[in-house]
Amino acid sequence: MSKHPVFAMKFAKVYPLYVQKAERKKRTKAEVDEIICWLTGYDRKDLRKQIEMETDLETFIAKAPRFHPNSALIKGVVCGVRVEEVEDPLMRKLRYLDKLIDELAKGKKMEQILRS
Repeated sequence: MSKHPVFAMKFAKVYPLYVQKAERKKRTKAEVDEIICWLTGYDRKDLRKQIEMETDLETFIAKAPRFHPNSALIKGVVCGVRVEEVEDPLMRKLRYLDKLIDELAKGKKMEQILRS
């Protein structure tokens, strides 16, 4: 089975889209960073490094230091797909990130987004 083309996309190209989506809804880049760091285990310094290195999405997700144990609590639909039903573990993790950014843009409180 061939890899999905989205895995070859550079995180550095997707990241500004996450920030733009958040900022259009009066949220901040710092909140986007907090979500990404919470989910993946990257700290802010390593997050910047991944952006600078133009890491592809597959590597960004696969090499994440530690996916948050509460990520399994992320449920719902993003891009017409129910995230908890995505079979490919790598794609599911990517959809988790998409879902959290959607929740941020929809005005949810950070405590709810971060499953605290």
